[in-house]
Amino acid sequence: MVLFAVFTVLEMVSCKPQKNTNLVDSTSSGTIHISVDESFKPVIEEQIKMYESTYPNAKIIATYKPEADCIRDLLRDTGTRMIIVTRIISSREEKYFLDSLAYIPGSNRVATDAVAIVVNINSNDTLFTMERLYSQLTGKINRDQTMVFDGLNATSTVRFVTDSVLKGAKFDTSVVRAAKSSKEVLDYVANNNNAIGLIGINWIGNPEEPEQVAMLKKVKLAYVECNACDSAPYVKPMQASILTKRYPLVRGLYYINKESYPGLGSGFVSFLKNERGQLIFRRAYLGPVMELGIRDLKINEKIPKK
Repeated sequence: MVLFAVFTVLEMVSCKPQKNTNLVDSTSSGTIHISVDESFKPVIEEQIKMYESTYPNAKIIATYKPEADCIRDLLRDTGTRMIIVTRIISSREEKYFLDSLAYIPGSNRVATDAVAIVVNINSNDTLFTMERLYSQLTGKINRDQTMVFDGLNATSTVRFVTDSVLKGAKFDTSVVRAAKSSKEVLDYVANNNNAIGLIGINWIGNPEEPEQVAMLKKVKLAYVECNACDSAPYVKPMQASILTKRYPLVRGLYYINKESYPGLGSGFVSFLKNERGQLIFRRAYLGPVMELGIRDLKINEKIPKK
């Protein structure tokens, strides 16, 4: 009986999360795995490239996937140290981490992003209101047009539109199409005149990225009604309108870092939050959280009459 009790205690102790006493990384060296919302692949790849060139002994292995899968990795995969997504930890997740790790992972916003509406280059239908988006996504109007997302569940763009546009209403799946990735959304819109895509601006808003410039010969950014504007009733998701939130489809970009010590994840977070990382976000035409000024971008295209 005593022997059984000893084994029971040992089993209970072995099931508790253990602190890693054999740390092999620092803020500038080692190898870590992170999960990143696929909506931000272009800019995060650029961030990692710059970080690893600055610290040659550091290796950040990023996996790009839907936001819900990133959250799942954070909760269940001990090998995933950090995730980059469009929301902070929920109170329920905080409780989980307090119970399992005895602390809450650090998190904060590192940039401001926008959900862009893209249409085929030949389309003249480029003006959207929030009311129109709601009616079209629920199948009440314009049923001949296909609305394209990077998936119909688990992605940050779908969650954002469900919360901010539909406000709990359901998509009409007969007019909404799911693509496998943001790039596939762009490809579909480029090849279909009646398609309307919704993606992160990070995939199409940078006029200094050759691949995005090439895509802008096949698709174009639509305007969304600005209720806070005096001079321009419709705005595009440009840096100035994102930072001032005149563009209504704006969301934050956050890190959630499980490290309880100054490791490579903490080093990368510091890089993202400070000047060099913030300049990369600005160059990608996202809104930096650090005061860096707004980049000027000339737009010759006139707003069409509604």
